[in-house]
Amino acid sequence: MIKHNNTFKYLDLKRVFKLTNYKPISIIVPAYNEENGIVESIKSLLQLEYPDFQLFIVNDGSKDNSLQKLFENFAIRQVSFTPFYKLKSQPIRSVFMSSEDPNLIVIDKVNCGKADAIDAGINLAKSPLITVIYADSVLARACLLIIVRPFMEDENVIAVGGTIRIANGCNILHGNIVEVGLSKSWLTRFQVVEYLRVFLFGRNGFDVLNGILIISGVFSCFSRDALLKVDGYRAGCIREDMEIIVRMHRKLRKENPELRITLIPDPVCWTAAPETFKVLRSQRMHCQKGTVDSILLHKKLFMNPAYGWISMVAYPYFALCEMLGLFIEIFGYGFFFISMSLALLPSHLP
Repeated sequence: MIKHNNTFKYLDLKRVFKLTNYKPISIIVPAYNEENGIVESIKSLLQLEYPDFQLFIVNDGSKDNSLQKLFENFAIRQVSFTPFYKLKSQPIRSVFMSSEDPNLIVIDKVNCGKADAIDAGINLAKSPLITVIYADSVLARACLLIIVRPFMEDENVIAVGGTIRIANGCNILHGNIVEVGLSKSWLTRFQVVEYLRVFLFGRNGFDVLNGILIISGVFSCFSRDALLKVDGYRAGCIREDMEIIVRMHRKLRKENPELRITLIPDPVCWTAAPETFKVLRSQRMHCQKGTVDSILLHKKLFMNPAYGWISMVAYPYFALCEMLGLFIEIFGYGFFFISMSLALLPSHLP
């Protein structure tokens, strides 16, 4: 086990950066039937180290007791509201604010899926930066301080993603990772390799070419103005986190060829990975279908010189490799075990 301590990281950041220069952030958390973990998740998010942020919990028509849990634990009361923007979304029933922490705002709306819930949150968020976090994720306490750095250093940055790691096997206390470990499940351990390939190595490589086509919806940060220019998330989209990034490239890159969508590996978000083949299969089929839909929806990007590296390298790679990535990985693991069983692998390293 590795002890995990955010205090020293935060103190270092305070010495290096002037916190008064940081832009306010609106954190949007879409939530559907999250009664089992919503309270601990909110408590954890309220502890994030950042000088100016608001937390929007968007209850997307939950059928369980999610909303009641918020009443019981955060003293929320109904308030009047007027949306700042007009992104399309299903009707908002009510808006609540916590009397204990005015930075906590709860939006109760008609169910329509994650993308629609995020758009409803954007309509009420006035901060120049929008961070989207899934309700079942755990963030390092200093992650917001780190993920805003690209926005401060380059005015052309419109979206930033962080590193996603697997929480299975870790010791979580009061919504914080206190010990980092590996799950006992070999299925989950194989996913650790996959996460390193996808979220760290692969996207860092494409970042050099300014060719990132997906930032995980588990943890992402956007320029509010860029989100508004592309009309927010696409309701009903299977993989909304990829579709909106591809759409930003297609719609905004002509306006600003220097536009950047980047990844910074330091801010870590922890999420639970499937531990059964049934759940893993369902998740992967969902992601594969969403990838195919996003690629086909924006096929004008394919080998179009007007879009530079994103069109000539990144898009063809995703079209050919990421859509088939699951099958390539399965083949790779199968080939490895067959080679090992037939003694085709070297028994020792030179």
